[in-house]
Amino acid sequence: MKAVYIEQTGGPEVLKYGDQPDPIAGPGQIVVDTVAATVNGADWKVRAGHYGGQPRFPLILGRDFSGVVSAVGSGVTDLRVGDEVFGVLEAGREGAYAEKIAIGAAIVAKKPAALSHVDAAALALTGLTALCAVEDSLKLKSGETILIQGGAGGVASFAIQLAKHIGAHVITTASAKNVDYLRDIGADEVIDYNATDFTKVVKNCDAVFDTVGGDVATQSFSVLKPGGRAAFIASGAKAPQPERSDVTSLRPAVPRDRQHMERIAALYTAGAVRPPHVTLYKLSEAAEALRISEARHFKGKLVFKVR
Repeated sequence: MKAVYIEQTGGPEVLKYGDQPDPIAGPGQIVVDTVAATVNGADWKVRAGHYGGQPRFPLILGRDFSGVVSAVGSGVTDLRVGDEVFGVLEAGREGAYAEKIAIGAAIVAKKPAALSHVDAAALALTGLTALCAVEDSLKLKSGETILIQGGAGGVASFAIQLAKHIGAHVITTASAKNVDYLRDIGADEVIDYNATDFTKVVKNCDAVFDTVGGDVATQSFSVLKPGGRAAFIASGAKAPQPERSDVTSLRPAVPRDRQHMERIAALYTAGAVRPPHVTLYKLSEAAEALRISEARHFKGKLVFKVR
């Protein structure tokens, strides 16, 4: 099979596109013929060696995908060859930038027929992360106000739609070029971060979901009302510590399971969320896609059309 992999960590030049062995379905696994896979912010960090440890090379990058089941391992009774599925690889595992993926059957879900493989892949890890932050960690409720930092990104744009579906008042930050897009997907207020300091115009929020990190993350505590809570996914393995004692800081866990994937599918089918804006690449164009991802100034999701 063709795949994008590295044999050492480093810059874009270490990425290789070439042949790797086809995976085999072990007990409890399926093999998926990948139709689409997405670029996530973690991918260039893995390539660069930012997560430490000693990877086993060659290492195929990528975490989420959509495709068609082409083989079924022993013990798998709820999926069959030909099923269209989408999902996210097991936590701590890479390997979606490839024509074939072996994965535990229990953590993938059937793709809704009306959802394309490209859009299913674009919703997989973004949707999973947003669900774990907004529903599981923040436990957002109808009538509450939430500030979502970096609204044009894949995770944040899903979170905006999810928060509106729950019944919250949604404030988000973005550059001016994305204001109309974010209002269109449901944001009640959009703050141009290049023109306005959000700490000067936002206050008394019940919750904050930060996807930006850095100073934006630490400044986000200031907009919370007493008893408010904030969730962070761009500040490393641990949430930043607030200087005030009357708010809660959370780092959402993002477990892999079929239940969350089916929740994504149900939200899409119900019309509560729609796929993000997608920019398509060939798998052989991975170096350019990761360069764009690392620069962080793009809307929606970067997706590989694998086949």
